[in-house]
Amino acid sequence: MADDQRIMLLTGASRGIGHATVKTFQEHGWRILTVSRQAFSAQCPWISGRDSHIQSDLGDLGQIDSLVAQVRERLPHGELHALVNNAGISPKGPDGKRLGVLDADAQTWTQVLNVNLVSTALIARALMPEMERGKASIVNVTSIAGSRVHPFAGVAYAASKAALAALTREMAHEFGRFGVRANAIAPGEIRTSILSPGTDELVANEVPLGRLGDPREVASTIHFLCSEASSYINGAEIHINGGQHV
Repeated sequence: MADDQRIMLLTGASRGIGHATVKTFQEHGWRILTVSRQAFSAQCPWISGRDSHIQSDLGDLGQIDSLVAQVRERLPHGELHALVNNAGISPKGPDGKRLGVLDADAQTWTQVLNVNLVSTALIARALMPEMERGKASIVNVTSIAGSRVHPFAGVAYAASKAALAALTREMAHEFGRFGVRANAIAPGEIRTSILSPGTDELVANEVPLGRLGDPREVASTIHFLCSEASSYINGAEIHINGGQHV
């Protein structure tokens, strides 16, 4: 690895936006450390991926210390240049039913908040020395569901994403003095392997651009927020939804 190669830690890397982000940052010469609940797939063509992958369940906060220790072992100069918090879960009921307030039990709330929110804060807290040395950029992946009621996203997911937007502001305020920036992106309807039934109708009726977003469009925005081109952007939340939020 080149001495000046920049290093990113990416959670939720196994598919969709996370997978596109890996490809985009690789194209720009970054080294990517990935985190997901799944072990590294033997079918993945990414040659160095196995050595750069860390298997960890962010729903179990007791695993954070081990995760951070494994990240540190992979930072040759003790510097981390980007932290992208993309991991997120949105449990469904039978037949893909949206879980509202009356349907979501305590276990659902705990699991969703741990993965989507609390682990994000704890990872950033633990890796602050490495991020300060690397003058890192943090990008939190929120959602359009964090600012409006969504027909498919459950209440725990929506609440976690609204809280993640607030956490982003807190990080930007607190971490700026260390030279660490924190921003968020809020995707809308993005073309991934798992789309809820009815998405096509939602896009036709609510998205001014009239199409799904591509994961690479999201990944390109994440890369922008981790580059010098965005060096004075801090505490922002960028909507990537074709105008669905207007």
